[in-house]
Amino acid sequence: MALARQTKIILGIIGGVLFIGAIVGVFVWLANSGPVLYRSEEVDPLSKNPTLVILNPLRDRGCERPANDMIVAMRDGHCHDILQPWFKDYRRRYAESICQTEQEHPLVSWKLVDRQDQPPLVMLHYRGKRRDATSPQPFEEDLWVTTQQDDGTWRATKYVPLY
Repeated sequence: MALARQTKIILGIIGGVLFIGAIVGVFVWLANSGPVLYRSEEVDPLSKNPTLVILNPLRDRGCERPANDMIVAMRDGHCHDILQPWFKDYRRRYAESICQTEQEHPLVSWKLVDRQDQPPLVMLHYRGKRRDATSPQPFEEDLWVTTQQDDGTWRATKYVPLY
């Protein structure tokens, strides 16, 4: 009887150690993996984007912060503020067009759905919902923000919405 009890305790300890080892192994694997764990070969026929992308939950999000700051500024109506440098160079017309369209079709929400890392650039693909004055129902659209790392600092360098 005592031997059976000791066997159960030993098996329980071994099972617990194996479980913890598996969890640690998964975390080590995720920590050493890239920002995208899986991108399906199957693509949406209209947008040509992969139908399934699994992002690494342990990825470095440093490049995503300035992109998110830019999107928040667009949502909050601060387009001219965030794109102010663009109004001083060859991107002036593009910035004017973006700010006008952002005002007409404001963002309601967005979600990161893919990213392409090509150092020093990272292209972030978002799926956003926008409001339209003519329709009470929000509509979905794609949005890309490119970030670039200069001297260890990430900054958003390009904003490409598809309206």
